[in-house]
Amino acid sequence: MDINEMMQYISYALMAIGVMAFFVSVITEVIKSWPGLGKLPTSAVAIVLSMALCPAAFLALMRWRRQTVEWHMMFACVMAAFIVALVAMDGWERVKDIWDRAQYRKDRRENRKNA
Repeated sequence: MDINEMMQYISYALMAIGVMAFFVSVITEVIKSWPGLGKLPTSAVAIVLSMALCPAAFLALMRWRRQTVEWHMMFACVMAAFIVALVAMDGWERVKDIWDRAQYRKDRRENRKNA
């Protein structure tokens, strides 16, 4: 797998996360506007919706492409559902902040040596 193919798959994944986060956000707002459901925590509604919509969309895609679904694909889909919920709740800025904090940097290593 060359770098161009890998970047293409990463672009597809980011696009899918963005589209699913949009749908989760819209459906969450609709559900929260229903009488009696306004007291539910928005984050809980977004997580439950993403845990339901992401696997359903993935299964529909795999059915449309006539491919079999393996257990590790569903596991990855559930993990991606948490990222979709995070993007739907807090946006891409929060995901970028988490990525920046988790990333290993050379300047951090140098600061640890000097301390």
